[in-house]
Amino acid sequence: MRVRTALAATTALLLSAALAGPAVAAGPASPGHTATREALAAAVAAGAPGATATARDGHGTWSATAGVGDTRTGRARSAADHYRVASITKTFVATVLLQLEAEGRLSLDDTVERWLPGVIRGHGHDGREITLRQLLNHTSGIHDYLADPEFSRDYFTEAGFSEHRYDTLTPRHLLGLALRHEPDFAPGTSWRYSNTNYVVAGMVIEKVTGHPYGTEITRRITAPLHLGATSVPGTRTTLPRPSSRAYSTFEVPGGPAYDVTELNPSLASSAGEMISDSADLSRFYGALLRGELLPPRQLEEMKTTVATAIAPGIRYGLGLMDTRLACGVHVWGHTGGIHGSVSEVQTTADGRHSLAVNLNGDWAGDTSAVVEKEFCPPASHPETRVSTGR
Repeated sequence: MRVRTALAATTALLLSAALAGPAVAAGPASPGHTATREALAAAVAAGAPGATATARDGHGTWSATAGVGDTRTGRARSAADHYRVASITKTFVATVLLQLEAEGRLSLDDTVERWLPGVIRGHGHDGREITLRQLLNHTSGIHDYLADPEFSRDYFTEAGFSEHRYDTLTPRHLLGLALRHEPDFAPGTSWRYSNTNYVVAGMVIEKVTGHPYGTEITRRITAPLHLGATSVPGTRTTLPRPSSRAYSTFEVPGGPAYDVTELNPSLASSAGEMISDSADLSRFYGALLRGELLPPRQLEEMKTTVATAIAPGIRYGLGLMDTRLACGVHVWGHTGGIHGSVSEVQTTADGRHSLAVNLNGDWAGDTSAVVEKEFCPPASHPETRVSTGR
């Protein structure tokens, strides 16, 4: 899906003047979060309708919002908002595949052909030469279906989206769009972000387990961690309550913002269809990095990274990004962008400090600036937390 943060600039997921309101904290805010709140407000000042964020560490949970969730009514954003998390879905998918490896049900060095015989063929693509690991770290060379001109016309223009927003697209259809094109490179020889990789990964999960990938995510991750706001919506077009409206300019600079809240998320499939909230996402990534979801060997595999074309300070593992911040701190997480929603979640290597942030507009604002301020606070404002019970 298209994203506009550091990852967004070159790799993309799915994808009005802002009516800015003051940032609010869940519980008394400490001076150490002044910079984070200011960065959240700056995202709104830059044009995003609204923003919401939740951070967790050993001292508790802290949330803040800025701007509005509905530009028509002026209703404020909520710290409890559900939103489309887009490519953050990829971390959940990779976690399931790594769990299956830990159970001895597959190897990440298996070829795609072993599990999906004859499925990856066309214009030089060959599943016999691509491994599951290469799907997860984007070194497969499989073309990104988002780059297909037909898909771009149907979903990244206002007229196309208006006509097709409720269409149901199957994983096979999305894969077929990618296979119309030649591979970006031979498997294992380079790196390029491709949403098609994770569409195929979802297909592999279903072949191995006999269940849709979303069923496995629910059984293995969201239910055990009690992530009540997190779901795999399938073809459900609406967001659970509470939620804000989502807005897009369809990449037209200075163009009007359209309400794109309702859409059929099958257009993102296992590359980016999930819904969550900031509290759930910060809990999930914290649990993942603390080793609560994967054995040490599989977690180490997930954190084994390759260089990317995103930026010098960003490397990509298996559904997990390693980002070196300006202050030298390394954080692990993912970004995600889909129509009307831009998100980022980052966690320290020990899983003790996490932040999830979302903007409900896809053309302005900077989630990476919020991350920098949260994990690189001014030295004069030591980190403290006030627990909110979540």
